[in-house]
Amino acid sequence: MLDINQLRADTPHIDGVIHFNNAGASLMPRVVVDTVAAHLQRESEIGGYESAGEAQERLDGVYRSIGRLVNADPLEIAVVENATRAWDMAFYSLPLKPGDVILTAFNEYAGNYIPYLQLKRRLGVMVRPVPNDEHGQISVPALREMLNDRRVRLISLPMIGTNGGPVQPVEAVGAAARAAGVWFLLDACQGAGQIPLDVRCIGCHMLSATSRKYLRGPRGMGFLYVERELSDRLDPVLLDLHAAHLETPETYTVAPGARRFENWEFNVAAKLGMGAAVDYALSLGMDAIWARIQQVAATLRARLAQIDGVSVTDAGPVKSGIVTFALRGKTPLDIKAALAAHAPRINVTATTESSTMLDMQARGLTALVRSSVHAFNTDAEIETMARAVEALR
Repeated sequence: MLDINQLRADTPHIDGVIHFNNAGASLMPRVVVDTVAAHLQRESEIGGYESAGEAQERLDGVYRSIGRLVNADPLEIAVVENATRAWDMAFYSLPLKPGDVILTAFNEYAGNYIPYLQLKRRLGVMVRPVPNDEHGQISVPALREMLNDRRVRLISLPMIGTNGGPVQPVEAVGAAARAAGVWFLLDACQGAGQIPLDVRCIGCHMLSATSRKYLRGPRGMGFLYVERELSDRLDPVLLDLHAAHLETPETYTVAPGARRFENWEFNVAAKLGMGAAVDYALSLGMDAIWARIQQVAATLRARLAQIDGVSVTDAGPVKSGIVTFALRGKTPLDIKAALAAHAPRINVTATTESSTMLDMQARGLTALVRSSVHAFNTDAEIETMARAVEALR
């Protein structure tokens, strides 16, 4: 059990806002804010290089903490600017060739789907979404059938969709990928910090995640897991003097493990802040965080469903902290603006067809309000939001 009062006490300014946008960027715990601020202060006192040198042991500890978070060896972890760069570094380093098939999910993010289309145009790869089952999640039997095509080289999908999609059955997907001998790239940007992650149990070869969402770290930071055996065989699309070592004027060696996907320049304060966020989540326990988020999200769904004119659109047998809905006669942008003007301010966001086009079109949707809860949210906050939505009818 989590001490909700303590969680809120750990979060600066939480009483001034009702924050239901944790799938966008969550509120940072005080320990994260203090860690970032302290390092920036130290940079101002002695310089950037010097303060980074002082913090080297703590920087090394960030890899160990992330390794604990996802059950990976620290050498299998790369820390980069954001989840997009993490995903890109993995995806574009895979030696795909003309005729290769990429399998994805209907709730794939546009930010990932566009690179598929780019390689389709550039290389002639093929992109095929796996049909959903009756629950709205990826159909594992359909996936296994599609894996009979020997041209399939990669399964790439999000663990959780941005618009109320289900928590995908990633362990079953991983088992199918391993059995077929194809790579599995998992986008866990909405999973890290929300759901217990174990890359060994999932069976993914690569996993990307961000700091700013459910992990509650600073913006501009993310991480990439790449299985050691695979990372040592991949040639990153970008290299610099951190990812590789110049041996002679004609030769270089690439860094071992996942560090080859990093680059030399990084935000030291944000990296330390993400490490603090990981440690904070681990201290609470990921199982407890996940149980609390599911409880709060279920309460919000049930309360919104009671409002005349509201349609809650979440799918899947296992739902996350993302709660999406529409209100008859109001656009999601109107609702977002009205809630932001409420006293206290209520933070939600709007998700549109362009962000997850395949899923939206398949479900006949164009735009939704996305409210995303965390463990620190309360029933009182849910009731305040529900009454604000009722007032908009």
